[in-house]
Amino acid sequence: MTDTAIFDRITFIGIGLIGSSMARVIKRDGLANHITVTTRSQETLDNAIELGLCDTGTLDMAEAVQGADLVMICTPMGAFASIGAEIAGSLKPGAIISDVGSVKEPVFETLAPALPDHVHLVPGHPVAGTEQSGPESGFPELFEGRWTILTPAKGVDANATARVEELWKRCGAMVEIMDAKHHDQVLAITSHLPHLIAYTIVGTATDLGEDMQKEVIQFSASGFRDFTRIAASDPTMWRDIFLTNRDAVLDVLGRFDEDLTELKRAIRRGDGDALFDHFTRTRAIRRSVIDAGQQIPPAPANDTD
Repeated sequence: MTDTAIFDRITFIGIGLIGSSMARVIKRDGLANHITVTTRSQETLDNAIELGLCDTGTLDMAEAVQGADLVMICTPMGAFASIGAEIAGSLKPGAIISDVGSVKEPVFETLAPALPDHVHLVPGHPVAGTEQSGPESGFPELFEGRWTILTPAKGVDANATARVEELWKRCGAMVEIMDAKHHDQVLAITSHLPHLIAYTIVGTATDLGEDMQKEVIQFSASGFRDFTRIAASDPTMWRDIFLTNRDAVLDVLGRFDEDLTELKRAIRRGDGDALFDHFTRTRAIRRSVIDAGQQIPPAPANDTD
């Protein structure tokens, strides 16, 4: 291994925005000696090879993970159970299995049972992204100044966690270790609920009459444009997120519904003081986000989610 390499061989299962961004950093900075990519689609695999994201590529998932020190699963979470079953017999002893999914408890419910005892599972979630997808959408600056949350199970090999943590830090991310259940509760409010609201608002616009639809698009203000950007995110990925994090999402959705009812009541009653107080409190959250540096786009052309 070279002096800069953290892993000898890394295999990416799936190579969309997150995987391709990681691969670009790993290639650029020599963080691994060999990258293998495996995909379901020959077209996607050809694209990844043409973009120079890997040293080898194959449609055979079991073949792809042979000899890998780190296997990074970058697919929608609905595929985790079948992926685990397909790769289990080909993983070498001591291999580390990680992922980039937005929900963490289900990793232990779907992927973990299929894996052999001689590997280490260190789930992860880079809190970064854009509405773009596919291997061509990645860029190496995606993770700079952003958080990646790792949720290793109790008792997992500490060195395995440390190596995954080091890889993310070398990709530019800040790393936090967190309990999987707590992660899912936090992300339900910071990421999953906003996406659900965005999909709903844009969906409401599509149900308007044709003339009104045209005017909504023509005169879109910045708020609606931001919602359309979020609602353009990968539908398969977000379908799986809402289904796998069902309980936490329903909990925060209930709280949101209560707050929305209070705002509706204040508007109906003409209670300007209640509206002003609410908007003042929420404005402070925005200032905290700015102070934390989390409003800054990671790349010139894209915003983070």
